[in-house]
Amino acid sequence: MNKTRNQDYCEVVGRGTAEEPLIMAVADGHGSAVHARSHLGSRFAVDLFVEEARRFGALARPRGEERPPSLAWLMHYAEHTFPRQLVSAWREKVLGNWERTSSHEEPGLSEEHKLLLYGSTLVGAVLTPRVFAAWQLGDGELTVVDDDGRVTVPLAPAEADLGDETESLCSPAAWLRVRTHWAPVTAPSRAPRLVAVSTDGLSKSFASDRGFLQFMAGLDERLSAEGADTVRAVLPEWLAKASQHSGDDTTLVAAWHPAPAAATGAFGATGTCGAAGTYGATGATTTDAAPPTDPYGRDE
Repeated sequence: MNKTRNQDYCEVVGRGTAEEPLIMAVADGHGSAVHARSHLGSRFAVDLFVEEARRFGALARPRGEERPPSLAWLMHYAEHTFPRQLVSAWREKVLGNWERTSSHEEPGLSEEHKLLLYGSTLVGAVLTPRVFAAWQLGDGELTVVDDDGRVTVPLAPAEADLGDETESLCSPAAWLRVRTHWAPVTAPSRAPRLVAVSTDGLSKSFASDRGFLQFMAGLDERLSAEGADTVRAVLPEWLAKASQHSGDDTTLVAAWHPAPAAATGAFGATGTCGAAGTYGATGATTTDAAPPTDPYGRDE
């Protein structure tokens, strides 16, 4: 894709409690000349996902004597309302950035052309004591390791994209292209042990899907054996090697829980791992200091 620099952006926040949902997201700007502002598009995508995910988490939690919305209502919201609101917010943010930073001397561009400049994929997840939900638009992976050690990629498309072609936030009616994963947490044992979101630079570094799944299983095993601090220290090296093999930006954010959640239903991304009832967050991204070429204006 001839990217001029790393176009990935990522974020992880929250403890996974009802008051502070665990929120994880990665986005991969397309990076070619046609998408000259995609480094901004990916950042906007992650920032806006975090905002929408916090709103979703607030809807899922009890409010004093009030009963929270039913799981059926929340599932409909996750599958329909969430994608539409997220894409709408991203489009508004992108067009606002264009208006503030473009030159009046530039030739007129259509709205769709402006959006194209900021094109980005997105993978994000939210974990609360009630629900585990995730969304994906374009390539990348959501990887889940159950408490019994089973590794799955629940948002993998039925058919792989051809070459570098992928769905995008800049696609027409992009909210209709968002894939949603929905998994109520009916008991602590139903909560995932490991949740990871990664850009496609990681999965493409393996010769097969099986190799990627083996890597994620190995990540879970090494976290169990050595703890998060050790894995966090070597993760940049692993991703740098993966980037060399795939020729693409490589970003991974993971939250890991080595044991069933506490009876209170509390989860968390505290930055420390191994404590009962908490998730520990770790993540890294490859980097490249070369600035992008933006013929249409300056960075925000």
